Amino acid sequence: MFRTALRNVLAHKARLLMTVLAVTLGVAFVSGTLVFTDTLGKALSGQAAKSYDGVAVSVTSYGQTRGDDGKKQGDPGISQQTLDKVAKADGVSTVSGRVSGFAGVGDENGKLIGSGWANQGANYAPAKDGKDSRYAFTTGTGPVKDDQIALDRATADKGRYKVGDKVRVATNGPVKEFTLAGVFTTEDGAVNAGGSLVLFDTKVAQTLYLKPGFYTELSVGAKAGTSADQVLAAVTPLLDPEATTAKTGKQLATQQAADIKKEMSGMSSMLLAFAGISLFVGVFLIYNTFTMLVAQRTKELALLRAIGAKRGQVMKSVLAEASVIGVVSSVIGLLSGIGLAVAMRSAMGLLDAKMPEGDLVIAPATILSAVAIGVLVTVLSAVVPAWRTGRIAPVAAMGSAHLPASAKSLVLRNVLGSIIGLAGVAVVLLGVSMGGSSGRTTLGGGAFLLLIGLIVLLPLLSRPVIAAIRPVLERVFGVPGKLAAQNAVRNPRRTAVTAASLAIGLTLVTTLSVLGITIGKAVDRMSTDKLKADYRVSMSGGIGSLDKSVAETLARTPGIKAVSPQVMGSLQVGEDFRSASGVNPAAIGELLNIKVLSGSLDSLGKGEVLVAEKTAKKDKLSVGSTLPVRFDDGEKAQLKVGGIYKDLEGLLDPYVVDEKILTAHTEDLYIPGVYVSTTGGETKAGQQSVVDALGNNPAMTVATQQDMRNEMGGMINMALNIMYGLLGMALIISVLGVVNTLAMSVFERTQEIGMLRAIGLDRSRVKNMIRLEAVVISLFGAVLGITIGVFLAWAIGTTFSKAIPEYALVLPFGRIGVFLLLAGVVGVLAAMWPARSAARLNMLTAIKTE
Repeated sequence: MFRTALRNVLAHKARLLMTVLAVTLGVAFVSGTLVFTDTLGKALSGQAAKSYDGVAVSVTSYGQTRGDDGKKQGDPGISQQTLDKVAKADGVSTVSGRVSGFAGVGDENGKLIGSGWANQGANYAPAKDGKDSRYAFTTGTGPVKDDQIALDRATADKGRYKVGDKVRVATNGPVKEFTLAGVFTTEDGAVNAGGSLVLFDTKVAQTLYLKPGFYTELSVGAKAGTSADQVLAAVTPLLDPEATTAKTGKQLATQQAADIKKEMSGMSSMLLAFAGISLFVGVFLIYNTFTMLVAQRTKELALLRAIGAKRGQVMKSVLAEASVIGVVSSVIGLLSGIGLAVAMRSAMGLLDAKMPEGDLVIAPATILSAVAIGVLVTVLSAVVPAWRTGRIAPVAAMGSAHLPASAKSLVLRNVLGSIIGLAGVAVVLLGVSMGGSSGRTTLGGGAFLLLIGLIVLLPLLSRPVIAAIRPVLERVFGVPGKLAAQNAVRNPRRTAVTAASLAIGLTLVTTLSVLGITIGKAVDRMSTDKLKADYRVSMSGGIGSLDKSVAETLARTPGIKAVSPQVMGSLQVGEDFRSASGVNPAAIGELLNIKVLSGSLDSLGKGEVLVAEKTAKKDKLSVGSTLPVRFDDGEKAQLKVGGIYKDLEGLLDPYVVDEKILTAHTEDLYIPGVYVSTTGGETKAGQQSVVDALGNNPAMTVATQQDMRNEMGGMINMALNIMYGLLGMALIISVLGVVNTLAMSVFERTQEIGMLRAIGLDRSRVKNMIRLEAVVISLFGAVLGITIGVFLAWAIGTTFSKAIPEYALVLPFGRIGVFLLLAGVVGVLAAMWPARSAARLNMLTAIKTE
């Protein structure tokens, strides 16, 4: 029977091609993900271990801590005195102090080089030999003067900088000009992630990022013959255990490797989830293929039964065919996955994210997983068709080539599908009523049941849906349109399975699209619609704090009528720390649409506090109430509530005070943005005047309201495009399913097509018939998928509505129209090969075919 199965596989190579492709694509997605994440994880772990080469012990500072009175105490970092003590400890050969923070470099056009979040500045800490082991200089030397810097080679190349050139470097304050002393290579993670690294003289770096004479980290080297543990034991007594921690380089490398493995696991799980969707969609294609093959080979299988083959043997022969296909597809998919991993590795370089050097990792578990998944998915998909072969009596089977499903099985299927579908809707609505994360978890279970119910009910739904568009097809396309509609519902099971794969893919795509666009619009209304300011100044990439001098500089600039920083701080109210915003009382009313419900906005200038409506209700505060608070420096005060305002989430915190109050009590201010309005309003010239006032700082962004909208829209679209890309494999497999169904259907209807040709249906109309059949099936799946997707998007969005006050469902009709159009195009493209094959059939030969 195995030889028979193998012969059948070889005899039906063309018909099984789409099945092989579907399994291959799914397995390639899985194996590519595993190989890529394993390779990236090993490379990053190797990079982390390499960064601790020569480091016996690393000492890290916690920074200042708070005492019982709430005041900060202790040093901001590790002092020079502590470094000197460590240097004299037994077994210590070298000690270098490290300090780092944000630093950005502009190119020749003044644009920031690298990704904002990965642009770093650090100190150059040479040892006794005058070299810093972390950096290998290709030209020049490290910075040894206050006006010197060194750049990583990638940044120097992008900016076209050479040793001796003047380089403008931005931190979170005014731009400063330095002389380039050297260019180096490094395995620093920030540089590999597409960022830049600027090295300063140690005193300059300490002044910029911490405080002169202090470090955030010490790297300790061991003398020959001294172990890292011995150095750790000698160094630990010299440190303040409340302010620092010390670990060996090996411990830190191991810890980083574990952290990287955890991050890679999360990334791998996400990618594998999308690979699972692709494989799930592939199940329908495989099921359809074997169902049709079994129907077409009914006489052959019955003959095997008639000459002595038992039911189990016939079933096993079909499953053996599936196993052979699974093994072949898995091997091809594994090899394709390895190629995909290599391509992804190369793509990182194109995206300015350099991947650390390392060998390609193809773990035994990856090989086993790829083969096991491919074979398992193929065999399980073929179980039902194989089981049906054993139910056909030899005599009855030899008398009929096509046995339709019994009415009983369709009735049972419809009842079962209705129960599962209604249960899914009920669970989804339960999740909506629960709300929050727990509601979304419940909703996810309901969505799964709903999709299963939809899949089971598709044969029932296909008849009325396709019947509704049949008159249009007849009126527009004539006989080919009528035949296409009839063919689409001739076998509702087959149509349902083919449409199901498209429905699942478009359900997910539609849900993500509606949610993404709706949330984007809500955030847009929460921010820019409540913004009066012409511009918002922030650090590039939105990461990091502006220096307080930014607002001061802009306030002195001619042509600027209103400026207010957005100072973020905290107030301790009772036992809780509450977020607070510091603003300019004289200008904030001109920059933000603040709706004061009671009291006055002017009360801010009197040293009083504004409280958001929700917080006021929660804390039972009203105008005139006294609010006892403790500031960041531990000082206490009684703040009078001067007004209650309607919440401006994303723009203002629940408590709003004069910026001077927060500044007076906060040592390290965090200013994410500065709002600005000019006398001439929002214009190109006005925007440029703000840029010029800040010294054309490459690390700062001056955004108009439209720029902010575009940035938010760009983030949403990028996230959606990534999701579309990850779901693309599932949609490709869906297309293959349509091609496969049509191709095998054409083969099955060879005699019928020959008869149609004989009675006058020409080749062009035969092609139109097949194309329209494909379009009908594709649009049927698309309509159902989009409908379910919109419903799920509404349900999921409702659970977010309380967290996003401006949330209101937005239906992107334009994008939905594109999805329907693409579904139609998919149908046309999928029908090209089957339609051409049908049109080229020899009329007489086709009529003689059994």
